[in-house]
Amino acid sequence: MLVSNLDEILSFNEEFVSSQSYEPYRTDKFPSKKMVIVTCMDTRLTELLPRAMNFKNGDAKVIKTAGALICEPYGSVMRSLLVAVTLLKAEEVFVVGHLDCGMIGLQAAPVLAELEKKGISKERMENLRHSGVDIENWLHGCQDVESGVMESVNLIRNHPLFPSHLMVHGLTINPVTGKLHLVFDGREAKNL
Repeated sequence: MLVSNLDEILSFNEEFVSSQSYEPYRTDKFPSKKMVIVTCMDTRLTELLPRAMNFKNGDAKVIKTAGALICEPYGSVMRSLLVAVTLLKAEEVFVVGHLDCGMIGLQAAPVLAELEKKGISKERMENLRHSGVDIENWLHGCQDVESGVMESVNLIRNHPLFPSHLMVHGLTINPVTGKLHLVFDGREAKNL
């Protein structure tokens, strides 16, 4: 039987709201630092990344995806970026991958094997393949963190709907120390 955190979350939330513990987090929907960050969903970055980059609640839009990888030019991550730089007034993009990422060298086979253990039949996987879904490519990671960051940076910069005057930077972060490493400086790209 699966154990859920739902009851604990709802109970905590009741107290959180009734005690007005939300007050320190109040802000509006526009990022005050006018930036949007695409980063990994890794749990080590939840609090470390904002501290390491010096932003707090309300400063930035944060889009999380496995490996900070944008795999589809017309998928939900790119759509979120376009909304952020248009309707939500973000003016600068930071793609931040991290060392020791599970997407480095990821191949589809282990993911599919785990899905099969969780009850997804091989027949269902084959049906997807027959309907044109390239599962192996879709579940593929990156060679190394820097190349993954650059794949996402280049997809954004070269997207036909992305405003070319906006800066797109690429960085990596050490998930232990928070040390940032610059992979691509979007300011220099504007001078090319």
